[in-house]
Amino acid sequence: MKITEQDSLYDDIQDMDVREILKSINDEDMKVAAAVRECIPQIEKLVGELIMRMERGGRIFYMGAGTSGRLGILDASELPPTFGVSYDKVIGLIAGGDRAIRKAVESAEDSMTGGWNDLSRFAPAKEDTVIGIAASGTTPYVIGAVKEAKRNGLLTACVTCNPGSPLAAEADIPIVAVVGPEFITGSTRMKSGTAQKMILNMISTAVMVKTGHVSGNKMVDMQLTNSKLVDRGARMIMEKAGITDYGYAESLLRCKGSVRKAVEFLKNTKDGI
Repeated sequence: MKITEQDSLYDDIQDMDVREILKSINDEDMKVAAAVRECIPQIEKLVGELIMRMERGGRIFYMGAGTSGRLGILDASELPPTFGVSYDKVIGLIAGGDRAIRKAVESAEDSMTGGWNDLSRFAPAKEDTVIGIAASGTTPYVIGAVKEAKRNGLLTACVTCNPGSPLAAEADIPIVAVVGPEFITGSTRMKSGTAQKMILNMISTAVMVKTGHVSGNKMVDMQLTNSKLVDRGARMIMEKAGITDYGYAESLLRCKGSVRKAVEFLKNTKDGI
């Protein structure tokens, strides 16, 4: 039996008091980080490949169904405002299309050809990478997409929580976080989903750092989409450029559009250029 489908270590959950339920969930969640740590060698291998490919213009495609698909879309959608990359560099696709983000689309994940059909609309190229996300490792939508992408010369990877799965067998770089049975049997939105979220964060953040979107420990290319980020950016400029005038830093940020460009302008001005 798949580990993700094994019986919970807990029984008669309905009879637990609220504190016991919460503590038990937390006890199980504490196992996730340790399982993800075991995957670091595979994550590192994938990140190294992604850095090289993205520097040559490649893209990342996350492919998933249900919770896994939503997690891929979440990670992809947060990268442009956080790191200033364009929305077509990391793309999340979910079985059933965008309407499946909010409501389940019956049987969409059962199509072995649906994933590649969705991906084909983006004219995938050999510098692109497909990362299949499926807790069970058996989702046809994801397996089919990874298999066809590999056949067409793309790099393929997967994030799953079952060892020896069909998806892991198809991927060039399988990442398998074995988190054990879920608190509620088969509810992979819990520990498996948490593991997937952590791994996707690690992959995308490391790639963004190593492709130049972080300086020191700051997001120098973040988009100025709200007042909080403008305030953060202005203070970053003050710190990096050694200036004390907040109003000037803020106006310069709004003028130049990013912390990076503002700091470069100040450096060039200081150097007399």
